[in-house]
Amino acid sequence: MSAPTTPAATATGDPTRRTAVDLAAAIAAGETSAVEVTRAHLDRIEAVDEAVHAFLHVDGERALASAAEVDRRRADGEPLGPLAGVPLALKDVLTYAGAPTTCGSKILEGWRPPYNATVTQRLLDAGIVILGKTNLDEFAMGSSTENSAYGPTHNPWDLDRIPGGSGGGSAAALAAFEAPLAIGTDTGGSIRQPAAVTGTVGVKPTYGGTSRYGLVALASSLDQPGPCARSVLDTALLHAVIAGHDPRDSTSIDAPVPDVVAAARSGDVAGLRVGVVRELGGEGYAPGVEQRFRESVDLLAAAGAEIVEVSCPHFRYALPAYYLILPSEASSNLAKFDAMRFGLRVGDDGVASAEQVMAATREAGFGAEVKRRIILGTYALSSGYYDAYYGQAQKVRTLVIRDFENAFAAADVLVSPTTPTTAFRLGERVDDPLAMYANDLCTIPSNLAGNASASFPVGLSPDDGLPVGLQVIAPPLADDRLYRVGAALERALGEQWGGPLLDRIPEPTARPSVEVQA
Repeated sequence: MSAPTTPAATATGDPTRRTAVDLAAAIAAGETSAVEVTRAHLDRIEAVDEAVHAFLHVDGERALASAAEVDRRRADGEPLGPLAGVPLALKDVLTYAGAPTTCGSKILEGWRPPYNATVTQRLLDAGIVILGKTNLDEFAMGSSTENSAYGPTHNPWDLDRIPGGSGGGSAAALAAFEAPLAIGTDTGGSIRQPAAVTGTVGVKPTYGGTSRYGLVALASSLDQPGPCARSVLDTALLHAVIAGHDPRDSTSIDAPVPDVVAAARSGDVAGLRVGVVRELGGEGYAPGVEQRFRESVDLLAAAGAEIVEVSCPHFRYALPAYYLILPSEASSNLAKFDAMRFGLRVGDDGVASAEQVMAATREAGFGAEVKRRIILGTYALSSGYYDAYYGQAQKVRTLVIRDFENAFAAADVLVSPTTPTTAFRLGERVDDPLAMYANDLCTIPSNLAGNASASFPVGLSPDDGLPVGLQVIAPPLADDRLYRVGAALERALGEQWGGPLLDRIPEPTARPSVEVQA
């Protein structure tokens, strides 16, 4: 596998370069403390985040207090979780009581929720230390983190390139060694696509497998929180922390969580039927991306997997269907931002009507992409057009689900490139929404169907030396299969790389030459 010619020097004793598993073991053994590990990551954020801009809010004081509490509990002999004391970056679309939750939007600037999301609370209960909130496309609408009202995040591999979106902040924090763990949310690929272009691991659990309570909704039938990390096992351990039934979420599945940790430790794919999706490749896919994908499939075959080809003919309609369903649900979900209850309020001079204040606030508070999708969704749901647009899109969704059912009759998991290309340059597609939407071509079908899916790093493209991701899709509630495949790939590719892929990343300390205004 090709790699950049200027590998970063890594210090074995540097806590920021260690996996979450290693850090947790060192803390448990008394080799270091949670406070020392947390302070090291806060120092790293201070050193490099001006260039990367992964974080919108760093909660250093509370992070150190949480770490000190972990150290106290360990000293008192209290039982702690397997990730206790390990730092994490939280996407700024999940509530964390007392911390700003902006969703990357001016309309929520300064809002501090009084409650924790279920995912946030489970992290805290597990002793995981939350470092702060990460940048994202406004209300998770985007594929590049350029739509944030607070400026774009930069890809640590090349600061002039996008880190993916909408969860580019969480992925960039991992790749820049600012945090060993992160949480993202995935509506149409917002965990997997950033993972692919930053050389990290990102998993979208089965829809309903993780709670959406406390997640500021974009599209309620598509959104799903999920784990992100730099290794497969780290991701699985985080998955196990946040997954499980939540009675406060009506879409939460009341079923046992698949044993993703055991699957990640095993990596056994002998006899596993791996289906290569015919429709997710070919024209429009970069040669280097397809080359790494084919090599990865060959590695799975060498590890004992059975490779089959499957056809999902309706996947070609998934993109347009998604961009009717998502805006329709978004237009409904974002109606709550009306200047009357919370968030931004402008235009109120004591004379203006409620309607005028609402219009002025939305004009000032929402960005261009959010306005575009609200208008599109409102139109699709309007009288006389509902059946022609939203109704038809839901029918396509059913056809996509049937394609998956047929494919899973022939294969245990499906694979494809995660994205058609590697990370493109900042500003390259800002003025071309259709080209931007095409980034999610491979990832959207899984959201429409509610399947479990993930992106795993499979090397660097020979075209430009940037990371390439392989997508693995499993049936609902078969999340463990993702980790079996991911662990097998990680093991095989690690031997070729001679170590973790991210050891080859340049230090993101120089200021980017491309500046994009939100």
